Amino acid sequence: MHDNAAAIIKKIQPELNEYGVYNTDLPVIVLDHVIPASDEKTALNHKIIREFVSKYKIKNFFDIGAGVCHQIMIEKGLALPGKLILGSDSHTCSYGAVGAFSTGIDRTEAAALLLTGETWLKIPHSIKITLKGRLTEGVYAKDLILTIIGEISASGADYCSVEFHGDVNQLTVDDRFTVANMGVEMGAKNAVFPPDEITEKYLSSIGVKKQSYKKIIPDEDAEYVKEFNYNLDDVEPVVSTPHSVDNVKPVSKVEGVEIHQCLIGTCTNGRLSDFRVAASILKGKKIHPNVRLLILPSSQYVMRESIREGLMDVFLSAGAVILPPGCGPCLGAHQGVLAPGERCLSTSNRNFKGRMGCKDAEIYLGSPATVAASALKGVITDPRSVMK
Repeated sequence: MHDNAAAIIKKIQPELNEYGVYNTDLPVIVLDHVIPASDEKTALNHKIIREFVSKYKIKNFFDIGAGVCHQIMIEKGLALPGKLILGSDSHTCSYGAVGAFSTGIDRTEAAALLLTGETWLKIPHSIKITLKGRLTEGVYAKDLILTIIGEISASGADYCSVEFHGDVNQLTVDDRFTVANMGVEMGAKNAVFPPDEITEKYLSSIGVKKQSYKKIIPDEDAEYVKEFNYNLDDVEPVVSTPHSVDNVKPVSKVEGVEIHQCLIGTCTNGRLSDFRVAASILKGKKIHPNVRLLILPSSQYVMRESIREGLMDVFLSAGAVILPPGCGPCLGAHQGVLAPGERCLSTSNRNFKGRMGCKDAEIYLGSPATVAASALKGVITDPRSVMK
């Protein structure tokens, strides 16, 4: 749960008083959506959550500044292969990056889980996506998943478990995170990369021992309701245009569209590898005078490492504004709200009408490279044209 834990707690306050929490080790609560609190109502909700955590001795609580809940779950080793993880946020599907079955649930289900530790799920059909080849220079995992969503559509994988196979060894855990994170944007209940050596190496790097999880992989004769094949070599830089994620076009088709705000970060593309790509494009340059560039780390760890590597200095020198680790402007609740008639090019995962706080603004989605290149030019730009 995140900030909405306050509403969940209030929903079952009498039951909590009578029965308590089923298992204090099960819940993970991360304050990330509106941090620091933007108004009194939000501050009160945060206070309710902190008091709940203290009263019931909730083990896994991360207060403001720790980062986005989805990044925290993977970064802290709470999401592991073979686990079933349910979260009161639609992008809970991110944890398929490390081979977990993870999906979003609503607040009522979350409330029931707090009290009983039980819920039910309808077993989804499976869709197989096979990837071949290798992404070319200037093309990234964000371009890949937007390309897939553009073809499959926003409802093409409704209540299905989408599996990624083939040359997935070309994709890092960060890449897989980006892809799995946007699974819900094609309607998927779950989006998963079967765990492999890359998964094991990443988990080992954050201190997770192999014996602490059990890998679950598809049977060789597994049946799929649909199958798709993609050649990574053919993927090009793309953007999702207003006002739906599956309204995807090659950057070449929308080059020159004026933008006013750029956002690099969020749970989709706010990791160290994303910032390295953006910094390589922005280093020694200044953003366009008509553009505001916001940098939003997905966690405190990413923030600290970005500072240590000098990436934040690159961003500041280029004219960017650094935001605290969290969700920030992604959902339009806090920081970076758009004005009527403005356009934002963002690395986030949704571009619905009004998503960033203004129904009369437009949101485009792209990779960190595309957003960085466009911030320099003031218009949507193919990153390959500015990369060395």
